[in-house]
Amino acid sequence: MTVHFIGAGPGAADLLTLRAVRLLNEAPVCLYAGTYLDAEVLSHCPENAELIDTQRIDLDTITAHLVAAHEAGKDVARLCSGDPSIYSAIAEQTRRLDRAGVPWDVTPGVPAYAATAAAIGRELTVPEVAQTVVLTRAQRDSTSLPPGEQLATYAATKATLVLHLAIRHTRRLAAELAEHYGANCPVVVGSQVTQPDELILRGTLADIADQVEAAGLRQAAVIIVGWALEAEDFVESHLYGTRIRNRP
Repeated sequence: MTVHFIGAGPGAADLLTLRAVRLLNEAPVCLYAGTYLDAEVLSHCPENAELIDTQRIDLDTITAHLVAAHEAGKDVARLCSGDPSIYSAIAEQTRRLDRAGVPWDVTPGVPAYAATAAAIGRELTVPEVAQTVVLTRAQRDSTSLPPGEQLATYAATKATLVLHLAIRHTRRLAAELAEHYGANCPVVVGSQVTQPDELILRGTLADIADQVEAAGLRQAAVIIVGWALEAEDFVESHLYGTRIRNRP
């Protein structure tokens, strides 16, 4: 039996991949983070499935559930918010499963920042404005960042910046980023994007903290910073431009 780590996407039940839905349909056990998922996502599980909310249990307890299901001959769907490749803690879980001899696989999902960009109809890479997207997070209240990964290092590049796990530090981060991007740099905050309580905030580094605090946002939100968010007068990409091709 296998543990399937499944990207649940930003929360909407219809934004899971076909593979994810099939695995959920077939899994008699499902572990999910109730903080980040719309309950409708769980409608893809069988009626008699064992549903375990992981938001208040530690990693060892989660692993114990995964191992117990495997030993009972049951496949497990382990839902991860967004895409499992970033900030999903699957590295810690798969390491434990390897030690226990439990097989596992990973199904990707739609990341929250991509859903936020879609909601505002913006591309995060715009010709000669921004060609790099940096995915990172806040320093405080979480694992320390490795040497060389300070926020200022990335901000100095003027790349489009996507901040996860950072919403509680918006005011401090906005002040720090304004030194590099300028106080009038556009910012978008996406909270529970694609879910019934979706909230999109648009502003600048000068005023976004006021908006976040007024909305009472404390979790399940992503912050996107960069000039690509409002770029209008930019050159067109050579990818689809008219080109004279050499004929053989």
